[in-house]
Amino acid sequence: MSNGSSFYRGLVVPLDRSDIDTDQIMPKQFLKRTERTGYGEFVFYEWRYNPDGTLNKDFILNKEEYKGASILVTGPNFGTGSSREHAVWGLVQFGFKAVIAPSFGDIFYSNAIENGLWVIKVKDTSKLIQNASNIKNYYLNIDLEKQIVYDDYNYVLDFEIDNASKLRLIKGWDNIDLVLQFEEKIKEYEKNRFDFYPSTDSYKTILKF
Repeated sequence: MSNGSSFYRGLVVPLDRSDIDTDQIMPKQFLKRTERTGYGEFVFYEWRYNPDGTLNKDFILNKEEYKGASILVTGPNFGTGSSREHAVWGLVQFGFKAVIAPSFGDIFYSNAIENGLWVIKVKDTSKLIQNASNIKNYYLNIDLEKQIVYDDYNYVLDFEIDNASKLRLIKGWDNIDLVLQFEEKIKEYEKNRFDFYPSTDSYKTILKF
């Protein structure tokens, strides 16, 4: 995974809905793919596209003023439902760096941290949604180290995040990177493990081979 950072600034798109589950984020018909790439085009597919496959111009993510937005601000209970990691892959590959909501589905939250998607829990997103809806080119700044979100108009929100998740996002670590932090200890263990494990001859004796 690429190197992380403790600060991010990006254009905001407001999605003023609650209880958005993973099936709405990444519909089930796209889970048959064997690759981990190419999911960006399927994010919110049933909202972004009409039944005939044409673009739904009324959906917020399709509006020109939000083109290139990388911070999604939405309502509570984002990412509930099934545990599909594809929902996170899709959001990241669509171009989102962060999702800001009052609450998240637990498994979605864990999958997001694993894949470097910043999941920011604030008490209330109504003001952020209002600002992003009414102010053209509304940008937010996210400071993981200080655990604050702020805009260019002196509006500031703090957020909670556990130290382990914060460190992973700042460092840009996935599960493999976490294991590699103990690489030397793992090598030492592998080097010495046969000194205290029973030998093949011991097993033969025990099993009377």
